[in-house]
Amino acid sequence: MNLKLTGNHVEITPALRDYVNTKISKVTRHFDHVIDVSVILSVEKHKQKAEANLHIRGKDIFVEADSTDMYASIDSLVDKLDRQVLKHKEKNLEKRNHQTLKDQEFD
Repeated sequence: MNLKLTGNHVEITPALRDYVNTKISKVTRHFDHVIDVSVILSVEKHKQKAEANLHIRGKDIFVEADSTDMYASIDSLVDKLDRQVLKHKEKNLEKRNHQTLKDQEFD
């Protein structure tokens, strides 16, 4: 998995980079077919915003979250991203299991 971390009007410190790495690893624990992740951290007045674009085989997932604290917005972002990835994984399993011959009815 490739992780691209950029900051708009915010400096990416090593502590912030490590925090994002550990949180994104939670997503890869649930779904290991992640190709790359692009995370953008930005500051607009009093709003700390985090955006992520996750590229997996066959789909791109985009999630954004904002808060007054950057670490809180990263936590919210990872929770949303995790829910989206699990939803995609469940859809793929249903699709794959639905197409088996044993589930089809023959006349």
